[in-house]
Amino acid sequence: MRCASITVTFNPDPTLIMSQLRALPDDWLRLVVDNGSSDEDWKIIELAVACLPEVEVLRLGTNLGLAAAQNRGMEYLAARGDCTHVLLLDQDSEPLQGSASALADAYSDLVESGHPVGAVGPTLRDPVSGVQHGFHQIVGWRWARVNPIHGGPIPCECLNGSGTFMALNLALSLGGMDEGLFIDHVDTDWSFRLLASGHRLFGVPQASFLHRMGDRTTRLWLFGWRVWPVRSPQRHRYLFRNAVLLLQRSHVPPIWKVWAIVKLGLTMAVFALAGPQRLAQVGNMMAGAWDGLLGRSGAL
Repeated sequence: MRCASITVTFNPDPTLIMSQLRALPDDWLRLVVDNGSSDEDWKIIELAVACLPEVEVLRLGTNLGLAAAQNRGMEYLAARGDCTHVLLLDQDSEPLQGSASALADAYSDLVESGHPVGAVGPTLRDPVSGVQHGFHQIVGWRWARVNPIHGGPIPCECLNGSGTFMALNLALSLGGMDEGLFIDHVDTDWSFRLLASGHRLFGVPQASFLHRMGDRTTRLWLFGWRVWPVRSPQRHRYLFRNAVLLLQRSHVPPIWKVWAIVKLGLTMAVFALAGPQRLAQVGNMMAGAWDGLLGRSGAL
C-alpha cells in the first residue's frame, strides 16, 4: 500500500497547513492542490511546504470548487502511477499524532477480513468547543449520530470528506466527486454513491482529527449539545442548493432526505432569529433552495 494525501487549499492559514502536513506519516506523498489562492498566499504556501519531504504542489490558478480540486488531485496521483490509496483533507483539518496511520491500518484490516470497504474516516473534534462530531448511522427511522470513544471500526452511512481514506482506483472508477456540487455536500453525495455501488463505510474511533467547520462554530442545545457551523450567506446558498439537489437523487437514502428537510428548516430558523446578516442569510438560503429545484449546478 502506497498512501498519499490530497489537501485542497484556498487562501489557507499556512501555520495550520504546516501542522497538518507534519502530522502525516513521513513515507506518505503529500499533495497540496491549490484552488485559486491569491499570488501572495500562494507564495506563502510554497515557502511553507518547501522544507517538508514528500510534498508536491499543484496550482489550479482559479477556484474550480472542492470537488474538482479533489478530482484533479486524484488524477495527478493516478498519472504518477505509484499511489494506491488516498486521504482527502480540507485545509482546516489536523490529524492527531498517528491518526492517519490508524486509518490506513483499519482499512487494511477490514479488507483482509473480507469487508467490501469503500472508505474509512476518523472521528472529528471541533478544536474550539471540544465537541466530537461522531458518525452517522440509520437506526430504524432515525438518522442517528453515534460517538464511540474506543473500540474497532464501526459501520456508518456517511463520512466527512476531510479524513476520508480510500483506494484511489475505486474513487476514479466511480467517476470521482460530483464537480457540479462545487463545495457543500460533495462528501455526502460521495458517501451515498459508494454505498449504492455495494461498498461499505466505516468510522475509526482510534483515528481523531481536529476539524473546523464553517467560518466559525457555536454550541447549541438541541436535545443535546451540538456544534453548529456559522457560515456566510453565500455558503448557505451552496448548502441549500446542494441539499435540494440531493433530495432528488435516487441513490440518496430516504431517511437522510427526511432529516435534511428538517435540518434545512432548523438552519433557516436559527439564522432568521439570531446572528448577523439575518436578511442576507435567509435570502441566500431561499435562493439556494430555488437553484436546487431548478437543477442548477456549478459555481454560484
